[in-house]
Parts: sequence; structure tokens; C-alpha cells
Amino acid sequence: MLSSSARRGAAVLLSAAVLTTLSACGAAPDQAAGAADGKSKVQPGAAASLTDLGGMDALVAAAQKEGQLNVIALPPDWANYGEIIKAFEAKYKIKVNSENPDASSSDEIAAVKSRKGQKRAPDVMDLGIAFARSGAGENLFAPYKVTAWDKIPAGQKDADGRWYNDYGGYISIGCDAAKIPNCPTTFADLLKPEYKGKVALNGNPTKSGSAFGGVYAAALANKGSFADIQPGIDFFGQLRKSGNFIPVESTPATVEKGETPISIDWDYLNAGYAEQFKGKGVDWKVAVPADGIYAQYYSQAINKEAPNPAAARLWMEFLYSAEGQNLWLKGHARPVLLPVMTQDGTVDKDAAAKLPQIQGTPAFPASAELDKAKATLAEKWDKALS
Repeated sequence: MLSSSARRGAAVLLSAAVLTTLSACGAAPDQAAGAADGKSKVQPGAAASLTDLGGMDALVAAAQKEGQLNVIALPPDWANYGEIIKAFEAKYKIKVNSENPDASSSDEIAAVKSRKGQKRAPDVMDLGIAFARSGAGENLFAPYKVTAWDKIPAGQKDADGRWYNDYGGYISIGCDAAKIPNCPTTFADLLKPEYKGKVALNGNPTKSGSAFGGVYAAALANKGSFADIQPGIDFFGQLRKSGNFIPVESTPATVEKGETPISIDWDYLNAGYAEQFKGKGVDWKVAVPADGIYAQYYSQAINKEAPNPAAARLWMEFLYSAEGQNLWLKGHARPVLLPVMTQDGTVDKDAAAKLPQIQGTPAFPASAELDKAKATLAEKWDKALS
């Protein structure tokens, strides 16, 4: 993932629609001794479902025996992760070791590879969709289908359970109205001379899911398409040459200090800043640009060789429970099960009512288009910004 700044790629057709087009996408399995009921069970590292583990009570017991969970790249102010981690620890009495919260999705993948076989390897990952797909392609993730598996739309999960979308949002423009007389509401606005030295992204789009989404949205706003992200790269090149775009990674700290008075980021992060800095001299306004509507989810995955495989699976069960999904919603993110929870009455209605309003309906890139966009950025981003 990325720093509060560099992180993700995410979102849902909010409120009630189900996204259908964003599809895509250790220890060796050991058979445990036969259960008393005569049914065979597997060790946590080989379990592909709760049933394999003998039910929730058995999973909780196994996870508590491990006693800890290693996570990486989870900023506490990102989509309410701080509260989510505390709730998990309190509910299951399992310590969460949170390392390098400001890391990127690419950093997560690197940590899985470099720490293979180590006790400090990450157990779970929260990744931008492009990174989730590439990690699954490299056989880094363990197949595991959470209890809510059938409720997750087919287009939002890997068919083998190696990753599944969890929460998301729309690319938005955040602006400190206390410092900017006229806040921009579209990508076209960002080109105005009055915004010189004021526009920032949440990270580098070759590493950060949120920055990646910002460039994609800019492409859509400038006659590009999911198959052609080049206009988005050209747009930021133009912003850079005009002096409007600054190569500073937008974070809560830079927002509070006034270093990045205009930040292109996920709507749930910008909405969070509006609450976080209220009364601190920051009047943060949030707009989803009508000329570049782009939405995407972040995906969850389990390290195939997780040092704490039971805790990793329990974490997933928690995130996809009504409790976990409502905690995302409380952080202004749009959980993947929002449509289902809206229908069955388990949704936090007050939190849902606070979601940023959207005009228009988003579309989503196909797998091949995501791959092409990622490759194009890797090849041309640095040159365009130099």
C-alpha cells in the first residue's frame, strides 16, 4: 500500500449498486490428525475455508494460540484502519504488529518475497487491484474463501479466493478553503494559474494505488480511456510544467501544515481529513470531479507462507463480517458488501448517509487494461514529470 499518502485503488458504485466489472483476478499444506467426528481437518496454513478449520470457534482458538498478526502498510487514518485494528485486538485478544504504515502496495509485495520463511513476514496484505492481481499471478497468496464469499460479487474477487475486494472510493479533489479562495472541482480547474505550487498526489502512481487512480481519472477527464492512460500522464506533465503540480506526497501531515493545500486522493481519505482537521485552521472541502469519475476497490490477500496463518484467516473473517464492513463505512469508505447489508438491514445507516455525494455512474477497467496502464506508467511517468 502506501503511505496515508501513497496507498490505494478503490471503490464501489456507492450506496447500493454492485460493481461487476473490476474482476480479475508459506508453509506447505499439512494434513492434521483426523477430527473426533471422523472428518479430516487441515492445518491453518492449508485451510481454504472456515469449514476446513472446523468452524469459527476452532479458528479463534488456533489464532489465539498464535497470539499475533503481522500487518504492513496500514495507516491508522486510512479508511478507519486504526479503529479496525483496535476492534480486532479487543475482540480476539490477539496482538496486531503493524509495521511501516506508510508503505506502498509494491512495498508489501517486496516484503512478502524478501521475508519468506521469517517470523516477521506480513501475514496479510491490503493492496491496490493491480498489485493484487500481479501478486496472485506470482503465486504469493493463499486461497481462502471467507464465510461471506458468496455475497461478494463475482467481479470483485479472484475465482480461487487468492484475493477479494473489500472497500473502496472515488478519486476526489480535496482543498483547504481556508487557504484557497476558489477550490477546484474538476481536473480542468487544476490547470488555472491560481493553483501554482498547490496541487499534489498521494504518492507515486507507479507504486501507489491512490496516485494510480488519480492519473487514471485525469486520463478519463482528458479524452483518454481505460485502454489509454497516456492523456492522464500528459495532463500531470502539463501541470508540472505550469508549476501547479508539486512533487510532494500528500499526507495528513502535509495537509495540516498547508504544504499540500490541494490533494488528489480517494474521497474517503479526503472526507476523513475534513473531520480530522476541523477546528485546526483547515477548512477541507471535497469534490468528486465530474469530468474524471474513477472508482476502485482495495483488495485483501493472505500471504501463502504467513507465519500466523490462523490469525490471518481470522482477520479476513472479521473484515468481511457486518462489524468489519461497518467500520470501513464509518471511515467514509464504501464496503464491498454495502448493497447486501443495505438490503438485509445490517448497514450502519448514519455512516452510510455521510458518504460523499456522487454524480454519474463509474465504469471499471478490465484486467488487460489495468496491466497496460501499469506498464505505461512504469515506462513514461518519470519522463513526463522530469
